Amino acid sequence: MIDPKAVHATLAKHQLADGFPFVMDLERSQGSWIYDSRANRRYLDFFTCFASWPIGYNHPGTLEESFRREIELAGRNNPANSDLYTTQMADFVEAFATQVTPAEYPYHFWVAGGALAVENALKVAFDWKAHKVGVDQVHDGNDLVILHFKAAFHGRSGYTMSLTNTVKDKVALFPKFDWPRVHNPGIVFDLDGNIANDIEAEEAKACAEIEAAFQKYPGRIAGILIEPMQGEGGDVHFRTEFLAKLRQYADQHEALLLFDEVQTGFFGSGKPWLWQIKGVAPDVVAFGKKTQVCGIYASKRVDEVPDNVFHHSSRINSTWGGNLVDMVRCRKFIEIILAEKLGDNVAARGEELIQGLRGIAREKGNISNVRGVGSLVAFTLDSPETRNAMIKAMRERELLVLPSGPQAIRFRLPLVVSAEEVNQALERTSEALSTLVGA
Repeated sequence: MIDPKAVHATLAKHQLADGFPFVMDLERSQGSWIYDSRANRRYLDFFTCFASWPIGYNHPGTLEESFRREIELAGRNNPANSDLYTTQMADFVEAFATQVTPAEYPYHFWVAGGALAVENALKVAFDWKAHKVGVDQVHDGNDLVILHFKAAFHGRSGYTMSLTNTVKDKVALFPKFDWPRVHNPGIVFDLDGNIANDIEAEEAKACAEIEAAFQKYPGRIAGILIEPMQGEGGDVHFRTEFLAKLRQYADQHEALLLFDEVQTGFFGSGKPWLWQIKGVAPDVVAFGKKTQVCGIYASKRVDEVPDNVFHHSSRINSTWGGNLVDMVRCRKFIEIILAEKLGDNVAARGEELIQGLRGIAREKGNISNVRGVGSLVAFTLDSPETRNAMIKAMRERELLVLPSGPQAIRFRLPLVVSAEEVNQALERTSEALSTLVGA
């Protein structure tokens, strides 16, 4: 096996290798901690593989012999799940559909990749809208559009590049559709957790742009797509009142309300889905990351078109229909999360982190707009340069976090995180902040 000190050089001969400077040891990483076999040190993982690893590393439940046999069997075979069914797949689908998906959402579709999950949510909406208005009115679908928001990240696939608009390098120079993009009315929080900006004015601006879009594209907006909390775009939170307004627009104009919960879903907020905390129900939800296998679930509203994609064979499909290994792993994760009440745990630990960060902000200044729910926590610094320096200082103290938007830092906690680990993260954050100029 290649020496850990040679890993980066080996990769760099064949690909771009500009990721983290350490080498993860899969055996010695445990719980909330990543072990670096290159330097023999541990990092507190509040990055969690871009919010995709929920239960920590080498969780005891995944070491059980029965699970090892099941996931090994799936790994030795790779059936085309779209047409070849197995007891392992049925076990997973039953667990996900009855223990994670709300009962009023009977339709599911599985695929490998969060962007492809979002893309298939769009296809559900395009198909539905085309039948609603009459396919002869939409020129084979080419006239249909998706209304979306500034600071959105929905992926880098063909359709989703027309929606993602966070970092220009991720979509520049690739052909894109000119679809309506409107203001994102994000909340700014003070250090007591109250709304500190004129949020009603922000929402009024967004609503004016939405109404103008419906006038510009009459009968052509197939869906309204939003992350119920924008992650890469800056951990932007929206009021329930605004999401309810989107629900109203979708009903009024016969569009599907599409929520992208690839980053926020699967107990990231403490609940199975962030929209359940907000109390506004969408028509279609895209999921991925922590769920391992990606996909969408949809409500019975799609049955307003009887011949919709969930009834018409091959309208949406993929060879693998997701990956069976991911399905087996996700089913085990569901079992662990529910048995250990990890949703409740991360909700409590997230609140502890938020309150601790607000305390640091009061004491030291320099950080503001501390915000979050459950595993999804962030704060803002005064400039991109300060933010980048802060991330570097935190990593030097063996704490892994992520950038968010132009000048924020986001934490993505493992669901198994302990109160002690939250306290360690707060100590390291405070120490890192003290190293910055003026702190």
